[in-house]
Amino acid sequence: MQEIQVQARFGETDALGHINNTSYFVYLEEARMRFFKKLGYSMELNDWKFILASTKCDFVSQGYFDQLLTVKTYVSRIGSKSFQLEHDIVCSQTQQLIAKGNAIIVYYDFANQQSQVLPELLKEGLKSYLLPA
Repeated sequence: MQEIQVQARFGETDALGHINNTSYFVYLEEARMRFFKKLGYSMELNDWKFILASTKCDFVSQGYFDQLLTVKTYVSRIGSKSFQLEHDIVCSQTQQLIAKGNAIIVYYDFANQQSQVLPELLKEGLKSYLLPA
């Protein structure tokens, strides 16, 4: 499992002082980008190999301005051309679950505009983050 921390900024909250629902998707994207980096993938656009096929977020409890959050990322499924990431967003101080998200990522050839089979090296890297069912 990979963990990153994010601080909820004022501009990410709504009129009630809660973290706005759209902000969670920014946190999930940050977690995905750091996950790809940790797997050894370049952040250069010319070398980019992934597309986001689907993402969702369930809001479990309220998050607030200036709250330190931990985003825990792990792999739940590895297919032939795609894989699924799971994210738990928790309050860093209390470990209370704030939100749960997931994303389906497709390995993609942008030059030919089509999905590709996951390379074995990528599969091996993903397996090290695979959470047993």
